[in-house]
Amino acid sequence: MTDTPILELKGLSFGYDKHALAVDDVSLSLEKHKIMGLLGPSGCGKTSILRLVAGLETPSKGEIKLYGEIVASPKHFVMPEQREIGMLFQEYALFPHLSVADNIAFAGRGKKALNADEITQLLEMVDMLPMAEQYPHTLSGGQQQRVALARAIARRPKLLLLDEPFSGLDARLRDEIRDRTLHVIQETGIAALLVTHDAEEAMYMADDLALIRDGKLVQCGTPENLYYQPCDLFTTQFMSSVNLFKLPVQQGQVETPFGNILAPNADCTMVDIAIRPEALKLKASPRKQLEQPHDMRVMAARLIGGISVVHLFCPQLEEQDVHLHASISGHFLPKVGEVMEVAIDKRQLFIFPSF
Repeated sequence: MTDTPILELKGLSFGYDKHALAVDDVSLSLEKHKIMGLLGPSGCGKTSILRLVAGLETPSKGEIKLYGEIVASPKHFVMPEQREIGMLFQEYALFPHLSVADNIAFAGRGKKALNADEITQLLEMVDMLPMAEQYPHTLSGGQQQRVALARAIARRPKLLLLDEPFSGLDARLRDEIRDRTLHVIQETGIAALLVTHDAEEAMYMADDLALIRDGKLVQCGTPENLYYQPCDLFTTQFMSSVNLFKLPVQQGQVETPFGNILAPNADCTMVDIAIRPEALKLKASPRKQLEQPHDMRVMAARLIGGISVVHLFCPQLEEQDVHLHASISGHFLPKVGEVMEVAIDKRQLFIFPSF
């Protein structure tokens, strides 16, 4: 017998007006001790889903179950404060007139106040104990986020909602804070629903992903599922940058610079081909000219941290004005004009009918 999911959405729909749905027939579930990433572009409906789960909006169709009980439907509604949910949003909303410790203590008001030991434990968990008596205006953005996280989990909620909590931080601090947040969530065992538009962040933080587009669920599964088995071109492009080009189908096959590939659909006449930059494998060629189908010429090479990015001219794609980007681990900077033999990891080549 399987455990009851912490969160279940069944046929969930919601609109801010009668003519457009922000959330359109979404169904998904979140298991205990798991983190799910709600992923998608700005305005796709992911924050609306989070607000529905939090009790800040009421669904027009479908239902929301928390811990096996219906908390929201068109005919039934449980107030937000009764849902045992912790919330961490973009705006940390710390009380400016309360110290760090008192901000956390405030979260414990109600059924059971937090004692001094519990407050100390929470501050230690987020590495903020030395700043317990300071006020929010004296803290950095990252420190405020850690206090807000401690406050969100102070009542030991069964579910934690996070809405783009790292978006206001600079890149280096964002990595540090999300790492700390992940460890805190795992340590407490709280299930979490994370909203983000950043695929890399979602893959780093979440056990499962739900990709949303125009209010609809596009694909749901593990990060590995969405990355290596995307259901469509939108998912492929959203999960990472890709080299994208179109090629014709001839007798059920597509002739590519990397060999012939079976067409995904017997009826399609053109296909979209997406190849991740890291899928391209380069080897210096003894040839000076582009004589073989897999020969390509270096247009530029740049070192970006621990990655070398190489721009390649491919004769087969010349008419489309497309050149390919290869992402190579380590220091690899061939000269402009040099000919490369290009192979490919076919696990990271994706082909879809072109519409």
